[in-house]
Amino acid sequence: MNNPINVFSEIGKLNTVMLHRPGKELENLMPDYLESLLFDDIPFLEQAQKEHDFFAETLRMNQVEVLYLEDLAAESLTDKEVKERFITEYLNEADIKEERTKQYLQEFLASITDGRELIDKTMAGIQKSELTALKQNSLSDLADTHYPFIIDPMPNLYFTRDPFATIGHGVSLNRMYSVTRRRETLYGKYIFGHHPMFKDAQVPMVYLRDENTRIEGGDELILSKKLIAVGISQRTDVVSIEKLARNIFEQELGFERVLAFDIGEERKFMHLDTVFTMVDHDKFTIHPEIEGNLTIYSISQGKDGLVISEETDTLEHILCKYLELDHVTLIRCGGGNLAAAAREQWNDGSNTLAIAPGEVVVYDRNTITNQKLEEAGVKLNYIPGSELVRGRGGPRCMSMPFDRTDI
Repeated sequence: MNNPINVFSEIGKLNTVMLHRPGKELENLMPDYLESLLFDDIPFLEQAQKEHDFFAETLRMNQVEVLYLEDLAAESLTDKEVKERFITEYLNEADIKEERTKQYLQEFLASITDGRELIDKTMAGIQKSELTALKQNSLSDLADTHYPFIIDPMPNLYFTRDPFATIGHGVSLNRMYSVTRRRETLYGKYIFGHHPMFKDAQVPMVYLRDENTRIEGGDELILSKKLIAVGISQRTDVVSIEKLARNIFEQELGFERVLAFDIGEERKFMHLDTVFTMVDHDKFTIHPEIEGNLTIYSISQGKDGLVISEETDTLEHILCKYLELDHVTLIRCGGGNLAAAAREQWNDGSNTLAIAPGEVVVYDRNTITNQKLEEAGVKLNYIPGSELVRGRGGPRCMSMPFDRTDI
C-alpha cells in the first residue's frame, strides 16, 4: 500500500481504524489522584472491556478492519536497538528523579521479552510496591510514602483520537495538553517510524510531539478534501493551529483551508468533537450552546505565506459557506432542551463516529439525541457505554481512522 494513511473526510466509508482496549491502567486509577489523571470517576475495568469489545465487534460487522494500538506498538519494537531506545525515551519522560531507580527500571523493562507484555506494562504504570529490589536502597523516589506510583499509569489511552490525528495521507503527532498524557504520543512516534505498515511509506508528519504548544486530535476534524476544522479549546492553542496549517500547506496534502473554531476553554467543551461532529454530507451533531455566533479564523496559503482572516457568524452559515452547501441540518444534542443537552453532552451525545455517510456509532444511553438523529434520517449503530463514558469520551474519541473511502 503506497498510502497506509488515507483520511480525507469525517464520513467516508471507514475501512481501517485503530483502537486501544482498556487495560490495567484503569485499575491504577485512585480517587485522590483522579484530577491529575484527567478522570472524574473510576471505570469498572471488566465491564469497560466488554463494552469496548462490543464497540470493536460492531465495527467489524460493518466491514471495518480493527487494529489495536497496543499490538501496533509491540510490533514496532522487534528490533533490539529500537526497543532499547523506546524504553530509554519512555523512562526519560516518566519524571523519575533518582538515577539508580531509572537504571533498575531500564533493566527491568528490557528483561520483558514479550513485546505486548512490555507495552502493556508501560501503559499500566508501575507502583512503588512492585519495586521490591529497591526498598533496601532508601532512594528518593521511594521516600514519598503517600504517592503510590514510581511511573504513572496512562488511563486516557483508550481515547486514541487525541495523541495523534490522521490528516489526508499524513499524521499530526500531537503535543498533549496535560503532562500526564504526553507520553502517550511516544507510541505513535515508534509506530510510524518502525512498524512494517509505515516505516517504508514515509508518512508525512504535519505536527511533532516535541513542539512547545499543545494540540489534540479531538480538536482536528476533516470536513472535506479541501477543508479542515480545528478547535481552539481547553486542549489546543491557537498558535498550534497556525503551525499545523503551515505544515499541511507546505507538504501539499491537498487541503486548501483550515478553519479555527473558538469554542472556549471549559472542560465540558474539552474538544471540538465533544460539541460538534459530522454525520453526513450536510448533517452535523451540535451542542446547543455553540449554536449562536461563533468566532472563527480562516487560514489559507497565499503567495507570501499564510492568509488569516477573522469572522463571526452562526455555525450554520459558516458550514454552508465553506462546504459550498445550500443548507445544513444541525442535530441538537438533547433535542435542544438545556437539561437534556447538558446531560447527554456530558455523556458524549455529540461525539459520534461516522462509519459511512449518514451512518454512525453512538452510545445507547443518549436516548433523546439518538432519537433526533434517527428522525434526521441517520442510521445508528448502538453500543453500551456505562463504564467507557466515565473517561468523558465517546465513539469518535475512542477511534483513530487509518483509511476511509474518498467521497
